[in-house]
Amino acid sequence: MGGVEGRKANHIRICLTRDVEPGGWTGFEDVYLVHKALPEVDLEDVNLQVDFLGHSFRIPLIVSAMTGGTAEALRINSVLAEACEELGVGMGVGSQRAAIEDRSLEKTFRVVREKAPNAFIIANLGCPQLASGYGIEEVLRAVEMVDADAMAVHMNPLQEAVQVGGEARYRRVLEKIREIASECPVPVIAKETGCGVSMEVARMLEEAGVSCIDVAGAGGTSWAAVERYIAEEEGDRVKAEVGKTFTRWGIPTVVSLLEVREAVGIPVIASGGVRSGLDAAKALSLGADMVGVALPLLKAAVEGVERVKEYIRVFAEELRTAMFLTGSRSVGELRKTPVVVLGKTLDWLRLRGIDAERLARRGLG
Repeated sequence: MGGVEGRKANHIRICLTRDVEPGGWTGFEDVYLVHKALPEVDLEDVNLQVDFLGHSFRIPLIVSAMTGGTAEALRINSVLAEACEELGVGMGVGSQRAAIEDRSLEKTFRVVREKAPNAFIIANLGCPQLASGYGIEEVLRAVEMVDADAMAVHMNPLQEAVQVGGEARYRRVLEKIREIASECPVPVIAKETGCGVSMEVARMLEEAGVSCIDVAGAGGTSWAAVERYIAEEEGDRVKAEVGKTFTRWGIPTVVSLLEVREAVGIPVIASGGVRSGLDAAKALSLGADMVGVALPLLKAAVEGVERVKEYIRVFAEELRTAMFLTGSRSVGELRKTPVVVLGKTLDWLRLRGIDAERLARRGLG
């Protein structure tokens, strides 16, 4: 197995067997929801339902883009999609480039819609492919392949720069995103892949016409680490050392969320190191419309659909509990509760001119 298909198989293997979460700083550790000793709501009355891009979700959760294009990916995507369908959450597929180039691999992506006929599904292609010639024709094929409700254009400059044989081509890609956003029949989501989005780039993307930004900030899976391990296995010491140096590169997730929320008015997905329903509650309280989780669900998927459903149910109950403890009956009310931001996150925000103190004043009358 070689080419794109072989690389995707290596990505799955490395994520499942090596330490691809080097720690560091997501920002969630600096965020505190203010406890309400008299919540004036019953736990059973807390409603997690949200509307996002014209669709209703029982839980404000998207299974973030992970994989496709291999036999193992077929099984993983099937398991994840089945759980998403039953529990009312959304799902993004991994880059569909492999199937665009080899139609025999389409089944590894089509299975998602087959298993989840009613779920919100996000198709996926990368900026390097747009910069190298992909256009609306390939986007339409990707959308049709999974009968997608949205189209993600993923931004992965660090991964491409570190990857052995990577395609770090980004020249004039914003123009291509603008073209895709204007012609695509479903909303276009601009999605980072673990390094976050700044307020400046968020403004560029909103002006280009994207419907949503997935910040995918630093602190979760490091694709520099993934590519470093592969480079070591392939004997490329230069790429391995570069990957090691940039393992913790990026804008932490909470910082990126607040930068993007400060800069634009379009919906925002918070992903990157979201590891619990409490993290989700913090992100939603800071203005995220949805949250995304990848690696923990990939690990759960190899154990089977029941393990995935268990993870999502625990995640939902943690979110419900956090909302109860802040007196929030709905996600809308959660966004009005006071939040305290401390530490390095507060320092960053102040230096970038973002008024984090106003978050603590919310809901206090």
